[in-house]
Order: sequence, then C-alpha cells, then structure tokens
Amino acid sequence: MTTGTEESRSVNFGPPRSFGTVLKSKVKETLFPDDPFHLLKNEPLGRRLLKTIQYFIPICEWLPKYSLSFFKYDLLAGITIASLAIPQGISYANLAKIPPVIGLYSSFVPPLVYAVFGSSKHLAVGTVAACSLLIAETIGELASPTTNQELYISLVFTATFFSGLFQTALGILRLGILIDFLAHSTITGFMGGTAVLICLQQMKGLLGLKHFTKSTGVVDVLKAIHENRHEFNWKSAVIGMVFLIFLQFTRFVKKKKPKLFWVSAIGPMAVVVAGCLFAYFAHAEKYDIAIVGPLKKGINEPSVNRLIFNPKYIYGPIKAGLITGLIALAEGIAIGRSFAISTNEQIDGNKEMVAYGLMNIVGSITSCYLTTGPFSKTAVNVNAGCKTPMSNVVQSVCMMMVLLFLAPLFSYTPQVALSAIIISAMLGLIKYKKAYYLFKTDKFDFIICMSAFFGVSFISMDMGLMISVGLALVRALLYMARPATCKLGNIPNSKLYRDIEQYPGATTIPGFLVLQIGSPIYFANANFMKERILRWVRDENELAMASEYNVEFVLLDFGAVTAIDTTGVESLHEVQRNLECKGMKMIIINPRIDVMDKLMVTKFIDMIGKDAVFLSNEDAIEALRFSVQGSKQVDEEGLKRS
Repeated sequence: MTTGTEESRSVNFGPPRSFGTVLKSKVKETLFPDDPFHLLKNEPLGRRLLKTIQYFIPICEWLPKYSLSFFKYDLLAGITIASLAIPQGISYANLAKIPPVIGLYSSFVPPLVYAVFGSSKHLAVGTVAACSLLIAETIGELASPTTNQELYISLVFTATFFSGLFQTALGILRLGILIDFLAHSTITGFMGGTAVLICLQQMKGLLGLKHFTKSTGVVDVLKAIHENRHEFNWKSAVIGMVFLIFLQFTRFVKKKKPKLFWVSAIGPMAVVVAGCLFAYFAHAEKYDIAIVGPLKKGINEPSVNRLIFNPKYIYGPIKAGLITGLIALAEGIAIGRSFAISTNEQIDGNKEMVAYGLMNIVGSITSCYLTTGPFSKTAVNVNAGCKTPMSNVVQSVCMMMVLLFLAPLFSYTPQVALSAIIISAMLGLIKYKKAYYLFKTDKFDFIICMSAFFGVSFISMDMGLMISVGLALVRALLYMARPATCKLGNIPNSKLYRDIEQYPGATTIPGFLVLQIGSPIYFANANFMKERILRWVRDENELAMASEYNVEFVLLDFGAVTAIDTTGVESLHEVQRNLECKGMKMIIINPRIDVMDKLMVTKFIDMIGKDAVFLSNEDAIEALRFSVQGSKQVDEEGLKRS
C-alpha cells in the first residue's frame, strides 16, 4: 500500500498543459514579470478602473495625497535643480551645436510631461552630454550647424521625435529586456570614452581656438589642437582653469561633506554668473574671449512643422534617435532604480520608457531636444530632499521665468565658462576605479568595458557602442551555446549531491554517474550537451576499468533545465540509444513542468519508462541500487552514505 508521504514524493505525470495555458503563462512571465495588476483581482469594477488609471498615469495616484509639508521640500529641490539646469542647458546645447535657448527650453517642457507620467519621485529631467555629442556627430553628417543651421535644428527635432517614438514603443510593448543588452560594463566604458571626447572637444573653448576639427575622434582632435596652436589665447586658458579648479573644489567639498551638496549644485551657476559679470564689465571681446551671444526671451514657437521626414535626410534622424533613445533609457532607468533602491522602493522600467518617450515626443514638437534623467541633477534633487515629481514642476516653472524675463542676461556667458562646466562634469564620468574593479573581478567584463572606451575614443561613438554590445552578446551566446555541466557526488554524512570539483570530498556512488545539466536544452546547445554527456560517460568508464564497478545508470539532474525544444529532445533520444548500446540506462531527475510537458508530448517518457523519472538523486539511487548488476556485489558501505 502506498502511503501519503510516498505519493507526495512521486513524479507528477499529469497530462501536458494546453497550448493556450502555456502561451498565457509565457506571455505573462515575459511581459509582466512584476504582475502589476495582482492587487486588482478582488476589487470592484470602479476601483479597478481607478487603480488602472493611477497605474498608467502616476500623477493621479500621488497628487490627491499631496500636502504642503511635501511642497516645502519639493520647492527647495526644484529651485536647486533649476539653478543647475540653466548652465547645463546652455553648455549641452553648445555641445549639440544648437542655440542655447533650446537647451534652456528642454528643461521647461519635458519635466512637466515626466511629472505626469513618470514613476520615480527622485528623477530630475534634463539634457545629457553624451547624447548631445552623439546628436551633433550624427546630424552633422547631413547638415552643417553653422552654414545650414535651420535644417540642422529641424533634423535635431526630428531625431528627438524618433527617439521618443522608439522609447514609447518599447514601453508599450514591454520590451524593457532590450535595455538589459547594454551591460553595466558597456555603459561604464561608453560613458568614459564619451567623457574623454567631450573634454577634448572643449579644448577649443578653453584655449580660445577659432578653428577646430568637425571630427570627434581623439587623434583628429589632438591633431587639430596641435595644428592650431598659434591661436592659443592664454587669457582664455587662465580664466578657464580658474573656473575649472573652482568647480572641482566644489565637487571635493560635496564628497567630503555630503550635507554641503548645495555647494556643488550652485557651482556651475556661480561660474556662469561670474563669467557674465566679467564679460560685461571687462568687455571680454577686447581679449578675444568668445561669449554665447544673443538669447531672445519668451516662449519658443511649436516645432511640429519643422519635423522632416524627407527620404533624403530621414536616415540620420532615425539612427541618432534610436541610439540616443537607447542610451537615454539605459542611463535614466539605471539612475532611477539606483536611487529607488536606496529608499527600498521600486520603479517600473516599462512605465519609465513610456514617460521618457512621451516627454521626448512632446519635446520634439515644442522646440526641445533629447532629455532623460541625468545623474548630476537627480543626485542634487535627492540631496535637496525631493518628495515627489513636483520638484520637476517647480524646475519647469523656474525655467519658464528665466525664459520670459532673464534669458538675455545669459547672453554674456563666456564660452570658456561653459567649457569648464562641461569638463568638470565629464571628469566625474571617467570611472577608473570601476574599470579597475572590473579588471580584478571579471576580465571579460573589463574587455567589454575597454572596447567601448577605446572604440568611442578612437573610432566613433556608435561604432564603439556596437563593438562593446557585440562582445557582450558573444559572451551571452557562449554561455547559451556552451552551458555548464558537472558531475555530482554525495556529501559525506548527508543526502546532498554537489559538484565534485567544487566539493572534492564528495564521493561518487558505485554503479551510478550523476550529472547536472545547467541550462535549457535547445537547438543552439543540444549537440554540445549530447557530446558532453557522452564524454562524461566515456571518462567514467575509463575510471571504472581500474575498479570493480561498472556504470549502469546515468542520472541526468534536470533541475536547472527550464525548457527544451524538439532538437533537444532528439539529442536525448541519441544519448539514450548510445547508452543502451553500452548496457546503461538513462534516468531523468526532477524535470520542470515545461520540460515534462515536452517529454510527454514527444513520447520520450514512454520510451524510457515512467520508472526512469525521479524527484531527486537520493530517491533514484535508493530505488535503483538493488538493481545494479555487475561482476561483483555493490559495496553496501558506500551505498549507506547515500
């Protein structure tokens, strides 16, 4: 008679699940791994509708609960990040080779959109240097930012539109998995290489050069600096170094005294104000120190009629939009998640994609260029004590006031001041300690990081990114095509079976070969898995020749095999036939539900017999040890350890 305990430990050979059941499960696990609507199951219809609206439009959730006590913190945070957005907006617009007012405007409209649809209370919206340079490099191939500025600006708006469209589509289709292909090592190397390029590009403003290369490569930039060395302006260089030293000092103060974060936050604004005062009262033009030039006040006109979809130009904006959109998502989501983790909160990556996409689509038709969540502004926002996305609304209002009343005052900003601000910000992106950490912990990750760094620095930004991503994908494919297998042994005085290479004290069981398969079995690795299993059998037989026990059972631990395709099943058939010819029997241990479904549908279970499937290695060895046939009786003492 079978006891209840024995029944609970028996393998479930229930009928395979239907296609509809499997498809529903797979779609849910792939697209909704966080199961965002699990709390709505038992709610009435009205409440479910309200919760659904709150899920897709987060402002509907936090605004009704908003209070004056929150606003005090958000007001301070918003004013602080606005003071940082002004110099950054002008500086990064200069990097993108577009009018500075567009840089300011990009911190006016997009933050309002993010406040409505964004799920992070920490993120501060603004422009970023890497995407600004990449846009200038890509769009500059189609139109000159100086001789054909109108076309150039229109293409920048178009690139922003495609970036937003791409980001929104990824979010709606819940394809956040694509962001995961940008490995952390890739981002580290890409940002470091971009920082080097940007710093070298700013040598034109820092040294007061009038002629410079349009290329962004390190070699071309160094060559241009050398060829135009006769244009060096020592006055500009001295002023720039003073500003740069001051900015680095403020960063040092923040690092040593985190509570004095505001010193670093207002540093760029202080440089801009000091530079404007110097340029105005000292008449900077007398010393050949270039200034930003006229900045008109007021609200920009809509730019929807400036989007260009002409086949002659469309390739550049699409290319720039896709690459910058992906980089902006990776940077913004990573930053948002890192700050959310610090407060034991979570943000939905797919909702963030939709929020970024919508703010860039709206931005592209309201005279803005690409925005995301920069680390510097977000860190300042958090340190200033933000409580909700309302800080972005405050930033937007502050930027509107600047655009309406104060914009012309910043027309006196010296280019050398902007160069110092950009260089100071970029120096923080060269993570040499992180690169050393990668070298010490994972050499292949270090290679991926360095390929992005040197590829960006010496070839181009998009090629450097592609090379690094390519290497990361090659590594992932190697993991998939050549998964790990290991031989298991029994840990003495226990019922545990572990890798004998990791645990040399583990003992093998006479007559049994226990193997653990470490990944799904499918067309990419099925042949490898077959050959690797047969090699384990061959090696074990060679060892058995020196002893008095022959291997009669090959146990395949399928606990880590999450899926199998028809090619994988066919490879198991070949292994079974090969073992049968050698007088051995294949035993399957702990097959997962997806694997069991496939093995039953393909009749593989019928072929090997249900008595060849067990829940654990212990159960299998316990049941089969009396069936071991050999020239001599199996060592009972060895079997007791199982």
